Amino acid sequence: MDARSTARAVLRAVTALASAAALVTTGFVWSLQQRVDTTVVSSVAAIPTPRPTPPGRPFTALLVGLDARTDAQGDSLPPAVLDALHAGPDEGQLHTDTIILVHVPANPGERAAAISIPRDSFVPIAGGHGTHKINSAYRRGMQDAEEALRAQGIDGAELDRQAREAGRRTLVATVEQLTGARIDHFAEIGMAGFVELTEALGGVPVCLNGPVHDSYSGVDLPAGEQLVSGPGALAFVRQRHGLEDGDLDRIARQQAFAASLAQRVLAPGTLGDPTQLQRLVDIATRYVVLDVGWNLDQALAQMRRVSGDSLSFHTIPTGRPDLRTPVDGVAVQIDRDAVRTFVGSLLGPAATPPTATSPPTTQPSAPPTTARRIADDDDPIIVQRADTPESGTSAPTTSSRPVITADGVPCVD
Repeated sequence: MDARSTARAVLRAVTALASAAALVTTGFVWSLQQRVDTTVVSSVAAIPTPRPTPPGRPFTALLVGLDARTDAQGDSLPPAVLDALHAGPDEGQLHTDTIILVHVPANPGERAAAISIPRDSFVPIAGGHGTHKINSAYRRGMQDAEEALRAQGIDGAELDRQAREAGRRTLVATVEQLTGARIDHFAEIGMAGFVELTEALGGVPVCLNGPVHDSYSGVDLPAGEQLVSGPGALAFVRQRHGLEDGDLDRIARQQAFAASLAQRVLAPGTLGDPTQLQRLVDIATRYVVLDVGWNLDQALAQMRRVSGDSLSFHTIPTGRPDLRTPVDGVAVQIDRDAVRTFVGSLLGPAATPPTATSPPTTQPSAPPTTARRIADDDDPIIVQRADTPESGTSAPTTSSRPVITADGVPCVD
């Protein structure tokens, strides 16, 4: 065989191997996609009318972090796992500790935006539940449904499944009512899923302006840039005690973490590594809930077109953080019109269609105080502050914190 024939034979062999590898990889990815489509817990109630989002079409998703002591199927987590997470006692409240709207544009190069909603925002809860902290919307929707379902003789796992669907529906409707945004998709992840996700990615880079130690959340980290994963990552985003602005500082932590997490997930090697992809799918099937209309393959294809410097993180405008409420302790004051104007400026008119105007909500004012309680029904903290004038109707102001983007590792307190 001459040199030319040998070269052709080698080329054919390489081509055959490459083709076989492509077929195997394609088949593997197809198999994983089928597993996601058939085993990830889907919510049919969070987005009652499925809204497909093919490439080339923008979409807005609501991402929710739930303090559930269960997996996506409603099964209880082992005590050892809960201890490692510093989860605290289970009071059955299912608070949504993280609420983020993410808007992904249609075209590459356009700006994508993630908008955080403070968990203590005092807003009207959809479904006639009155005005309360927004992190209770999920639980209030569940409780109403449970009463009706029990009256129908439904109990056990089916009771929990249907009640949670009602909770998701109430939360989505509450966020739409507050922001004026049309939510196309919904994703929910519990504490254990968050922990395993960070471990699967080999950790997520974060940066602290100073060392932190907090026995409540379990965080114990030095200053500077470092990788966090597992329970340490969860502690990093959950800490509120010892932070000057409480929940608002925690939101800055969550945004910085989400920016680094987006870099990790969208990195070229992450979704192209079959072993890592397999592990991510395993986590998704156990801990993630998606609305029934969300095709992950399409969403990831569109997200991969978002560059780090075009993804920015924001927080809705807030008023006084020490608003005294009739039944919910101290909450964060919110003006719905200011929120809608702010969200509309980031998402655009197509994502925030005009809605019927409802009468403004009157929120109770807070008397002068030298201490404010950043309320969490199961995790209170007192922070000393200077006296503030009584002004329950004062206009909310947007935080002057710098906007966080996903093109680096921002340092936070």
